[in-house]
Amino acid sequence: MSNASQDFFRVVPVTPFQQNCTLLKCPHSGSLAIIDPGGEIDRLKQAIDTFGGKPEKILLTHGHLDHVGGTAELAEQLGLPVIGPHRDDAFWIEQLPGQAQMLGLPAVRSFRPDQWLEGGDQIQLGELQIEVIHCPGHTPGHVVLFCRELGWAQVGDVLFQGSIGRTDFPRSNHQDLIDSIRNKLFPLGDDISFVPGHGPMSTFGQERSSNPFVADRRFG
Repeated sequence: MSNASQDFFRVVPVTPFQQNCTLLKCPHSGSLAIIDPGGEIDRLKQAIDTFGGKPEKILLTHGHLDHVGGTAELAEQLGLPVIGPHRDDAFWIEQLPGQAQMLGLPAVRSFRPDQWLEGGDQIQLGELQIEVIHCPGHTPGHVVLFCRELGWAQVGDVLFQGSIGRTDFPRSNHQDLIDSIRNKLFPLGDDISFVPGHGPMSTFGQERSSNPFVADRRFG
């Protein structure tokens, strides 16, 4: 996926997993959040400099290595608080060093978020309100970050264009994932654009219509 850019966000795929790290900027104040900094910290810092804005916080959708591997280093270098995911993903974050070693990747440090997130929480980014939606299934502590004003969401590995997240990990649950998508995300509206954890953007309406795993036609 090439960098997707609009006034308020930029997607920067990082690591061999091509995980979508997103720079989200309040169009009113310039306050900037870095969502899911999976790695390649120097590249991310360069993207931040190019995109502009004032970095204020790191937001995490879930605890998998490809989404949070660069968190400790980036938070330390930029002096930023780490917010999220839900505490049910703590076990994934604690295992980061071992995961990196097992996969033959550069060393990764574990960390403790400054704030765990719960469903229904609100995150302030400049003048934007970001709503937290707890969407277990891919991981038990996965959250989706939704900005109603912008009609935009970062969904991590819950939903993709034409696919859904894997549920063959420890404490994954396929039915929980389907329920999260159908009952928590699709009701937000067909016109909501979303950035997935990997691959191209889509809308909830497009996935309701055509996604073979969660389209309306599968559910009567």
